[in-house]
Amino acid sequence: MTTSPTLSLEENLTAAAQWCAKRGEKLTDQRREVLSLLLSAPGSMKAYDLLAAIQKQKPTAAPPTVYRALDFLVAAGLAHKLESKNAFVACCDFEHPHHGVMLICNQCHTVKELSDEVLEARLAEDAATYGFSVAAQDIEVKGLCASCRNSENESNP
Repeated sequence: MTTSPTLSLEENLTAAAQWCAKRGEKLTDQRREVLSLLLSAPGSMKAYDLLAAIQKQKPTAAPPTVYRALDFLVAAGLAHKLESKNAFVACCDFEHPHHGVMLICNQCHTVKELSDEVLEARLAEDAATYGFSVAAQDIEVKGLCASCRNSENESNP
């Protein structure tokens, strides 16, 4: 099972907990809370935005709590770190280890993840010709989403 926009938040969290259990790990309450916020966000979230959201319910929550949860979620494949934004987004296909292609809207900051096995294989093959072994990568593609592009076209007839 993977996270999906067609599933409810609770179903996505259950799938993530099952994924963790299969790996011999646990989706603790803190990890679940951070993942829940990422799954609910239309775009990426910075660690301190996550902390601020958590502190609304738990005022004593501290940065290490969020950073430890994020480290776990990324290592478990449940989230991706967007290096260019120093932000995080939930992974849409955590059961299939992959290198995500992130489409990031410059205007509204939504993030859509593509999983492209052909592209991944080609990049690994090209890297290998230079003796390079790819350990991890996420590709960040920036532009305008369809909604923002349509809004821009409407305002510039």
